[in-house]
Amino acid sequence: MSLNLQDIPRVKTITKAEFLKDYFKPQKPVVIERFIEDWPAYSKWNLDYMKNIGGDLTVPLYDDRPVDYKDGFNEPHAKMKLGEYIDLLKREPTKYRIFLWNALKEIPELQKDFTFPDFGLRLMKGIPMLFFGGEDSYTFMHYDIDLANIFHFHFEGKKQCILFDQNQNEYLYKIPHSLITREDIDFNNPDFKKWPMLKKAIGYKTELNHGEVLYMPEGYWHYMRYLTPGFSMSLRAMARNPKNFSKAVYNVFVMRSFDNMMRRIKGQKWIDWKNEQAILRTHKQL
Repeated sequence: MSLNLQDIPRVKTITKAEFLKDYFKPQKPVVIERFIEDWPAYSKWNLDYMKNIGGDLTVPLYDDRPVDYKDGFNEPHAKMKLGEYIDLLKREPTKYRIFLWNALKEIPELQKDFTFPDFGLRLMKGIPMLFFGGEDSYTFMHYDIDLANIFHFHFEGKKQCILFDQNQNEYLYKIPHSLITREDIDFNNPDFKKWPMLKKAIGYKTELNHGEVLYMPEGYWHYMRYLTPGFSMSLRAMARNPKNFSKAVYNVFVMRSFDNMMRRIKGQKWIDWKNEQAILRTHKQL
């Protein structure tokens, strides 16, 4: 048995009016296949190019180890020169990923390779973020702290994406005071004996190829697995739904501070309690 996932709709290209009417207003995901072929990045951006222009930069790396109470918010697990990291990606599978890296600040010439597309939403210009991963590395199922609208542009190779909207929270074993689900759930191949409520969750799936862009609506859960080594760039626009916007403000200013305080006071006991609560609260409905 596998998760209840439908394919994310795909379009070759899209106008601003079509995007707003068919996907943004109803908050539905879409893959746009041929949107960036006029960008220099479409023909230039691959792992070798990134190594050539940024190989000497030191980059933060993350793996799939469970959250530890001593880890700060988004604190890296290791650091490496970008060139060495790309050599590693091409040589062998590795769990190390680059996550939320503002490469365009560190390598300004990358900014000439793309333009901010007009989807009818105001994109945040200061934070185009890059994400890199090796074959079979993945991110935990999570949603973003600011519940933004996200446009995820993929380069080189293939990436598997699984999405759920916020209405599925009660089935996903969400960790309280967090933005993640239980980290021991393998969303690629879930154990339904252990996680029976996942059977009720209804979500979306797709595989992204070079040059394709995935629109993820506000607050969508996402799990990303690199089927081959590759990288992606995310552009984001603030949550427009007032409920999502107020949730984002709460997450950034209240939830994160409360969680950090509890980690300092209770240490690992706090993490263990949250993990236990994820099961108890989800299984209440069984």
